Amino acid sequence: MSSENTSDDEDTFKILIATDIHLGYLEKDAIRGNDTYTTLDEILQCAKQNEVDFILLGGDLFHDNKPSRQCLHKCLTMLRKYCMGDSPVRFEILSDQKVNFNTTQFPWVNYQDENLNISIPVFSIHGNHDDPTGAEGLCALDLLSASGLVNHFGHSHSVEKIEISPILIQKGITKLALYGLGSIPDERLYRMFVNKQVSMLRPKEDQDGWFNLFTIHQNRSKHGPTNYIPEQFLDDFLDLVVWGHEHECLIKPTLNEQQLFYVSQPGSSVATSLSPGEATKKKIGLLRVKGRKMKLQEIPLKTVRQFFIEDVVLADHQDCFTPDTPHVTKKVEDYCFAKVTEMLDEAERERLGCRLTPEKPLIRLRVDYSGGFEAFNTSRFSQKFVDRVANPKDIIHFIRRREQKEIKDESSIDYGKLFKPTAVEGLRVEDLVKQYFEAAEQKVQLSLLTEQGMGKAIQEFVDKDEKEAIEELITYQLQKTQLHLQSRGVTTEQDIDAEVRLFKDSKKNTAEEEKDIQEAMNRAKAHRLERGDGDFADQDVSDVNMDSDEGSVPVAAPTRGRGRGSRGRGGRGRGRGEGDKEKHSSQTSSMGFKSGDCAGHSMFSSLPSCSFFVRSSGIAWTYVLMLMPHTVESSFHLLTAFKNPAR
Repeated sequence: MSSENTSDDEDTFKILIATDIHLGYLEKDAIRGNDTYTTLDEILQCAKQNEVDFILLGGDLFHDNKPSRQCLHKCLTMLRKYCMGDSPVRFEILSDQKVNFNTTQFPWVNYQDENLNISIPVFSIHGNHDDPTGAEGLCALDLLSASGLVNHFGHSHSVEKIEISPILIQKGITKLALYGLGSIPDERLYRMFVNKQVSMLRPKEDQDGWFNLFTIHQNRSKHGPTNYIPEQFLDDFLDLVVWGHEHECLIKPTLNEQQLFYVSQPGSSVATSLSPGEATKKKIGLLRVKGRKMKLQEIPLKTVRQFFIEDVVLADHQDCFTPDTPHVTKKVEDYCFAKVTEMLDEAERERLGCRLTPEKPLIRLRVDYSGGFEAFNTSRFSQKFVDRVANPKDIIHFIRRREQKEIKDESSIDYGKLFKPTAVEGLRVEDLVKQYFEAAEQKVQLSLLTEQGMGKAIQEFVDKDEKEAIEELITYQLQKTQLHLQSRGVTTEQDIDAEVRLFKDSKKNTAEEEKDIQEAMNRAKAHRLERGDGDFADQDVSDVNMDSDEGSVPVAAPTRGRGRGSRGRGGRGRGRGEGDKEKHSSQTSSMGFKSGDCAGHSMFSSLPSCSFFVRSSGIAWTYVLMLMPHTVESSFHLLTAFKNPAR
């Protein structure tokens, strides 16, 4: 692939690229309410003036999952104004459109609809702000798709395996494979990449003749061990990756030296937080592709509100004041006033000659007052600039210096090792269970269950939301062990302990063990279907809600037992109460044991249960582990061990 110049002709794709428009952000704000709408209008107008073949959006077209009627109305109005018309579309789609556009009842590109007159097609993936939610898995983009104004693609319906099928587009001799993947919780997608559950399909014919363009909406910068997607995870046959979600504008394509593809990060078209990354000048890109060559032209946005941010460390200005200086707080306030005035003057100079730029800029002064200084009244300070800035309520932000924890350099991570079969197998829950109990002390060993069985049950619970997998495994193994002891005629406590260990060891790594595990899993599924819960894919799963740009706080999902209780936060769903205990007791007595038999042995008495809230893949899971005696402590350490399995 080359980034040499390309000329505009019948073989050249012209694609307008933008991400993170966040339509509707602060729409009720008296000063900034129209900023996002004004900028979208500029983007669409730019696309029409440059006569692009199509517009590619990298997610977060809307700021809210459920945009207001005003927001939807303005969006529909602008799309209809700029994207509908008589101008011909000069490319054709060669791939199966039922696969590409799988979220609509009209599975074909909008410009081919005989009832619509589209001049500029818009292709968009969803982001974490406008993500699909609810039982139907719909998002705001699906409304635009149903209206015929946007082509929503890159939506994966599976939580176990992702196959990214490209939209194959041809214009003249240029063939473009457009890949897209809508936002998925970073932890879950990271794990899926490591476990080789993400695959990108390629054309069967002339694979080297296609320009491969991929649009993704995930964390690019490292926010934690698995809370981002490394570029090395992506396939090396790609030519250009358009990265959404990150708001800092780094639109100039940079070469990934390992994978040998280029990455362009357009950034947001509006500042949604007063952070340094948002202070860079906002731009969109005009991508030209001819054959395997490309060129990306940067287009600065003129309607974006100016944003200036500066840091002040008070301890560095001891020549002006110290914590012991008389009236030091007033002196610090005067110093900050002078700094803000300087930034306003700079904003005014830059705005001269550009009538489209809003008059009032965004100003943020971050003041580090560590070292004995005191903070002054920010409300009183802000009143001095209420007529000159767009954010008068939060101009000053006081911070204290913190010791930064040393983070391992990303360049030293060998991503290749993550994909070795041994490493992948080591990340399975079954193996983590086995490794833990092999290293655990004897007092916390499993007395009845096998490590493989427990690992499989936990895997079913985590990945498939099979809520009764663990419980059914324990019940099934308990019944089989009771029958075995009854047939052997053992009665003394010492004989029972020895016979149980022999019975457990005799089944390890055998076909009988696998059969028992599968039978227990089938029972759990059967009970779920009896209750009418349906398949997991049809349920309203809470983990579809994506993490926001500002980070997120794990929220524990309410536990649910048999029956359908309330789903709301703090709801009182019906768990396993006294009635279930009586049912369990009746099942035990029905096995034919009498008082004094092995059923009364301490091993088969009331099973201790413990609940832990563990965050996995952006989800708050409730693990209810009913284990044998002496394993409650082990369950806590075990869950801690695979809380972040990729570590």
